[in-house]
Amino acid sequence: MPMTTLLPANHRSSGAALRWLAVASFTVCAWGAAHGQAGDASSAVLASASRWQSSLAEFAAADREKPPATGAALFVGSSTIRLWTSMAQDFRQEPVVINRGFGGSTMADCDHFARELVTRYQPRHVLVYAGDNDLAEGRSPEQILASFTHFVSVVRRELPQTRISYISIKPSPSRASLLPKIREANMLLAAYTRTLDNADYIDIFTPMLAADGAPRRELFGADMLHMNNAGYALWRSVIASQMEKLPAPAPGATLKAATQPAQQLSAAAN
Repeated sequence: MPMTTLLPANHRSSGAALRWLAVASFTVCAWGAAHGQAGDASSAVLASASRWQSSLAEFAAADREKPPATGAALFVGSSTIRLWTSMAQDFRQEPVVINRGFGGSTMADCDHFARELVTRYQPRHVLVYAGDNDLAEGRSPEQILASFTHFVSVVRRELPQTRISYISIKPSPSRASLLPKIREANMLLAAYTRTLDNADYIDIFTPMLAADGAPRRELFGADMLHMNNAGYALWRSVIASQMEKLPAPAPGATLKAATQPAQQLSAAAN
């Protein structure tokens, strides 16, 4: 994949550029592994796109019923996002909050559907939580980085002023065997995000660990994979502190409904 596709725009210092090149050197290789070989992430997403037809159709129906305004804080990702039913209330300081979580999804899926689930809504802030399902399905930390890097390139190309936040992969007790890979993926994603302007890496991994370094089981439901109310309360606290750093919308600015027809999202489900 061409380096120009991966290279983030608007570097403000040569130091940032050098840090990016260090990350990009293996991202390009990871992209080939993730998207150019048998069993790659891109082919897997294309082959299983029908898996998400019902989710995309539900989003399209919701948009037809009540078109969401632009300028939102949009959360996209796997079931951790989908199951966050109190999200709008938890972030009520935001003019608009959009939840586009689809359970079981991967970072590769979020990348594949970036236009359908993110850019069409013209949000001012995109918060991504995905990656642990990629690891559970056998993908590498480098492949997750490659998918996120491409996701960023799509969002930045179409919405250059939109803030992008990556929420770190959580340490679920049921996936304790993946902790070394989770740490590695979080390290790579944090390093990459630091090279971007107007972007954040939100660390929820560290506060979800006990003093002995094990996942805090009291933050999870019975399956030890999905969070309970205590887990979401912790996330709300950590993420809200990051969101407070965003500049407020300009006085008198009017939010408008997303201009891209909901039918386009519905068509993606067919």
